[in-house]
Amino acid sequence: MTYNNIKSICFVCMGNICRSPTAEAVFKHKAEQANLRLTIDSAGTLGAHSREKPDPRSQKAGIARGYSFDGIRARKVTEKDFENFDLILAMDNDNVAALMKVAPEEHKAKVKLFLEFANQHDDTEVPDPYYGGAGGFNYVLDLIEDASNGLIDKLVAA
Repeated sequence: MTYNNIKSICFVCMGNICRSPTAEAVFKHKAEQANLRLTIDSAGTLGAHSREKPDPRSQKAGIARGYSFDGIRARKVTEKDFENFDLILAMDNDNVAALMKVAPEEHKAKVKLFLEFANQHDDTEVPDPYYGGAGGFNYVLDLIEDASNGLIDKLVAA
């Protein structure tokens, strides 16, 4: 895959209240620091939390590291997302499978696991911290920061 044509990225988890909005907040911050002009968004494979703000625990962990969640609201992935985004980065294999079920054939190559870009961690999936404690939200941030740095490096080098 070439990264010089990437102008838009959508991060996806199940409910769009923990992992993918965290990825959106972190990646927006890092892209801005790298002077990259990108459209960055997040969505969920389910719409149960549509229009809700990110989980307060995600926000607390992210804000403590300097990230802003302003304006981020949960929404469900739409068919238009496959047309509008150059990369659709899922947090785990279940979300990849859900995305592949609805992705038009010509856009399936856009769907990838976000942690493919991680350099410091061997995890392949970002675990859902929803039912755990604060430590899970911080670990999710560690993974997302790592993968964000890896993807930023590829975009800057392109």
